[in-house]
Amino acid sequence: MNRYSSAVIDHFQNPRNWGKLEDADGVAVLGESCGDVFKFYVKIRNNRLVKVRYQVKGCPAAIACCSMVSVLAEGKPIWEALQITNEDVEKALGGLPPEKLHCSNFAADALHAAIEDYLYKEAEKKMAPKNVAGDGWKTLYLKS
Repeated sequence: MNRYSSAVIDHFQNPRNWGKLEDADGVAVLGESCGDVFKFYVKIRNNRLVKVRYQVKGCPAAIACCSMVSVLAEGKPIWEALQITNEDVEKALGGLPPEKLHCSNFAADALHAAIEDYLYKEAEKKMAPKNVAGDGWKTLYLKS
């Protein structure tokens, strides 16, 4: 029988920051071989995560890990949120059974992927010329 800490049980029964973020700046969906699916949304202003939301299909540990990742990341600067590790999540939850450790690593990875999606979109905006509309990349490619 798995023994979960009181923090894991609390975050599973009362998940924080759960839900879809309609106007997200970055989004990522990651699936795992065990069937868990993690979707993270981030809203970023002035290089700070002002909102972190998620949707998860998975076991109680997966739900608790996503909840804890959102709590650890919300309000943090991007560079700090990108440093959240599976060890940080496990420690914040008071430990996880060994067979559930992959959940904490996966939740942090999903957050990182959503932040990377935002960073990619921002870089794309800065690189695209202002006078190219629609399929701008095609126009740029054909001109070169």
